[in-house]
Amino acid sequence: MKSKYHFKFEDLMIYNKAIDFGESVNDQINTFPKEEMYRLASQFIRAADSLALNIAEGSASSDAQFNRYLQLAWDSAHECVVCSTKARLRGFITEKQDEKNRAEITELSKMITSFKKHLKSKMNK
Repeated sequence: MKSKYHFKFEDLMIYNKAIDFGESVNDQINTFPKEEMYRLASQFIRAADSLALNIAEGSASSDAQFNRYLQLAWDSAHECVVCSTKARLRGFITEKQDEKNRAEITELSKMITSFKKHLKSKMNK
């Protein structure tokens, strides 16, 4: 559903990919054992959702501030790697799903790094 109220950050491809990844993680944690809801599942979804949240929050700031928020998103992406690995090791997700997560996290991390470089080059002009 398209809202009649639109925010500029919603046009960012990196934001949309982060949103999609968060929804994918949400689907995954719904299959985790109930006792994991306040352990690994909670950590995984918070880290995944943090990607889009930091991108959105930083987008309205100065380039220097946005760069700081992108770093937080990058850190969250790496936290997701550990969560996905732990989920696979504990048998909550398959090796195939872990590889899919890793591919998406790698793409997001590269996009974040590229965006950070772009912002830094703008600041150095």
